[in-house]
Amino acid sequence: MAVTLRFKRFGRLNHPTYRLVATDPRSPRDGRIIEALGYYLPLMPRAQEQVKLNADRIQYWLSVGAKPSDTVAELIEKSGIKVPQPKKPVRKHSKGKPAAFKPPAKKTRKPKAQRRAEKAARAEAAKKK
Repeated sequence: MAVTLRFKRFGRLNHPTYRLVATDPRSPRDGRIIEALGYYLPLMPRAQEQVKLNADRIQYWLSVGAKPSDTVAELIEKSGIKVPQPKKPVRKHSKGKPAAFKPPAKKTRKPKAQRRAEKAARAEAAKKK
């Protein structure tokens, strides 16, 4: 089961507060969580009180393969925790040159007399069996 680190919104209208949570990516934004890892108060006037994160638990979830959302990844990096970047697959180059383009052969219909003769031959072969 994959786990994502994302925000869960709380607070009243025009006064948002967010909790950083570990959750199943299939659950809704404000739905069931696995573990709460901290909070973010964007309207707090004192910058040092805006963010509080449990660094040990965040590091644990990242080590077992949890994927943070873009916003959460930025916030985690600002707090000093290194977010692992997924490795891009190495593309293998082909060893030979590609074949030159050749348009497909144009389909032409056989003459009516030839089609009748082939149909008769198939019917005759079926009778012999």
